[in-house]
Amino acid sequence: MISALNRTEALIQELAPLDHRIADAMREVPRHLFIPPVALASLGGENPRLIDREADPRGWWDAVYSDNPIITQLDDGATDIGTGSGDSTSSCSAPGIVAQFLELLDPEPGTRVLEIGTGTGWTAALLCHLVGAANVTSIEVDPVIAEQAAKNLSEAGFQPTLIVGDGAEGCPSRGPFDRVHVTCGIRTVPYAWISQARPGAVLVAPYSPRFQSDFQLRLVVTPSGVAHGRFPGLASYMLMRAQRSMPGRQPDGAQNEHRLTTRIDPRTIACAPAGADLAIGAMTGLTAHGSDEPDEDGELYRLWVADPRDPDSWAVMDWRPDREEYEVFQVGDRPLWEEITDAYFRWVGWGEPDYDRFGMTVGPDGQRVWLDRPENPLTGRTAE
Repeated sequence: MISALNRTEALIQELAPLDHRIADAMREVPRHLFIPPVALASLGGENPRLIDREADPRGWWDAVYSDNPIITQLDDGATDIGTGSGDSTSSCSAPGIVAQFLELLDPEPGTRVLEIGTGTGWTAALLCHLVGAANVTSIEVDPVIAEQAAKNLSEAGFQPTLIVGDGAEGCPSRGPFDRVHVTCGIRTVPYAWISQARPGAVLVAPYSPRFQSDFQLRLVVTPSGVAHGRFPGLASYMLMRAQRSMPGRQPDGAQNEHRLTTRIDPRTIACAPAGADLAIGAMTGLTAHGSDEPDEDGELYRLWVADPRDPDSWAVMDWRPDREEYEVFQVGDRPLWEEITDAYFRWVGWGEPDYDRFGMTVGPDGQRVWLDRPENPLTGRTAE
């Protein structure tokens, strides 16, 4: 059996180049200490498969020391992980994206860090190595996950301050913080994280507007209590529980429904670049996802759109081959498809800027996404 140290070195080489501090932390904090004996591994973009340390030790070790997420909870704990079927609600994130976020965070020894989402405890342990356990405060909303994380951390020899509660509220008694490290997707940045951070503090988070693409977000807090930053990369994480989207619905039997047609191919929106996704999501506040769903009439691509703040406002756009127009099924009075296409063609008119030209400002009055500079905010139904 290959040793954990050798596996760690192989993983570090796979992730190279790595900041030497992050590489050293990974050497000192073996990932396998934070992975349960039975879990689900999402390998190479395939559907998650069961890994069992007792039944298939080699498969378990290979998965743990791969650059892939390990799912540790389904349906908020309501479904046994061994079934392999359900909504993924907690995981140990892929080492590569963990390293990227830690590099964006850029913590120094003695830096006081607030972590939102303890999960398995692996990233909290990495932070302990980087800044010292006395400087790490980690919050987990799920008491069962929090209890196991505390056990994992203790057995690995790390003792950060662990709190069970709503991470959106932060922890004012442990502030002010120099860094805020968020390990769950967020559509909106709680201002509590900014208000509990000192000027010059850095916040990194997976920004997940859920309009197709999700992003890395890095903010810097200013002395005025406002934070500015940009989107340096892409990142897809499970959403913070309080900010989850509504589930998709079927286009039949709904009240206040409207059936329309459009000449715009729904795949124009569904396959748009990440920059368009960011702009459309910011201007409309809507969420979207698409999938191939063949039915009795043959080939079908379906794009779902929803207002996450209004469960009675959603729409479905269907693409079928050899059509001049496409069906739009809309529920509610808000013209969702019109808003989305208007936002898309505004983005086209700006020269199709990529996501790295956009940024965000967060203040007491909410958040705004902007193009190129904070003085150029995107207008529209921006999520608060």
